[in-house]
Amino acid sequence: MPQATQQKPVRKLRSWEAAALSVGFMAPLLAMSLNGIGVAGLVGTSVSFVFLVAFAGTAFIAYGFVRLTRRFNHAGSVYALAGRTIGPRAGFFGGFALLGTYVTFAACTLAACAVFLEAWMTAWNPDAASLPWILASLAAAVLALAANFRESRFTARLLTAIGGFGVLLMLILGGVILVKAATGAAPVETAVDLSLLLPGEVPLSTLLTASVFAFLSWAGFESCASLGEETANPRKAIPLALGGSVVGCGLIYVFMMFSQQVGFGSSEEGAAAFAASSSSLTELAGMYISREYALLLAFAAFMVAFASTLSSTAAASRLVFALARDGFGPRSLSVIHPGSGIPRRAVAAVTATAAVLAVLLWAGGVGAFDAYYWYATIAVLCLLVAYATTTAGVAVHILSGKGSIPRWELVLPVIGIAYLVFVFVVQSVDQPAPYSYFPAVAAAWCLVGAGIVIAAPAMARRIGERLIEEDATHA
Repeated sequence: MPQATQQKPVRKLRSWEAAALSVGFMAPLLAMSLNGIGVAGLVGTSVSFVFLVAFAGTAFIAYGFVRLTRRFNHAGSVYALAGRTIGPRAGFFGGFALLGTYVTFAACTLAACAVFLEAWMTAWNPDAASLPWILASLAAAVLALAANFRESRFTARLLTAIGGFGVLLMLILGGVILVKAATGAAPVETAVDLSLLLPGEVPLSTLLTASVFAFLSWAGFESCASLGEETANPRKAIPLALGGSVVGCGLIYVFMMFSQQVGFGSSEEGAAAFAASSSSLTELAGMYISREYALLLAFAAFMVAFASTLSSTAAASRLVFALARDGFGPRSLSVIHPGSGIPRRAVAAVTATAAVLAVLLWAGGVGAFDAYYWYATIAVLCLLVAYATTTAGVAVHILSGKGSIPRWELVLPVIGIAYLVFVFVVQSVDQPAPYSYFPAVAAAWCLVGAGIVIAAPAMARRIGERLIEEDATHA
């Protein structure tokens, strides 16, 4: 039986296979089923424009990742990108914040698997017996563990199949909606009105606030950077995967939001119907195609939730592996299984932690839907800190002159940081309980990371030496 050894992962993945991790993490089908509803409640018929604003904000943030991964590639993602630009302490701090994101996001998607599986089973058979939601979550955790134990190419291709199927179903629905609206065959009074792409009369402050909820649809776009050590020609493939994921999903998001606005009705009444929906895509599928298609879409949503679990645990395990390899955490987590080229012990530790987090809320009487949103909120708040650290890193890199990046590009990460701060403030101020507690939870996690950096300077120095050594090796 092959023994685990401490080594570097095998470089096998191509750009599109790395991009599959980011797309799987973002889960477009879930994003389009849920994230437009709250936006519609805030801005009425300006939903599509809000997603354009969020697209632009995400692009400014993604710019930093694309720029830095052209120079640095590492299993630690944010940990290494900030560590090699600002310094090892900043790198550890950003990586620790990102670890909080990945683990809590894995827990929230385990809950989402239970939500969508129960919704599909209820729609299929209203008389079906209801089982404890944690059973579906634990089953998804076991399946994710088994899939992630395979070589990374298998995981990437599984994510591509699941994510691609969900996107295809969405695009077919969007196309049918627009065709029926254009030919007068829609079940509601509507029109293919391109003015829906404009801001309308909604105040700018409201549009920006609503863009925060749209921005969540891109959360996790950077996760493919964690595959930098498993990707062939990473300095070309990873930036392409990052940029392609953000742009490709952005175009899909804007198209699907426009289609959904048309589907519910291009008037204010239609916007109100959109805002009142519980799962907009499945509702529209039933209206415009058939009940059977709506059921298929609902099952696809469950599969996409599972794919998001798979992506988040894969990304988290690479980060745990990188941190352990550089001196933080048990050394046993820094080994690669020679048969698969995967850090299996890190995968098992991350998956087990996510499952325990799900069990804790279930044992406390929290429902699957609330568990999904509670952990998702904490994950996003930690993610904003990690993104800000990396975006600051690219600003420092530009000012240093080491990367030959024109100084005028400094304005791009500055805009990105400003947008991240705005998003964090909106997520933190005037929120009802228990959401008002979550900024403190995320801040506490990040402060633990900062405390470790301050209390263990020798570890930070070792991390810095390791990053410099790896940088020279890959130069």
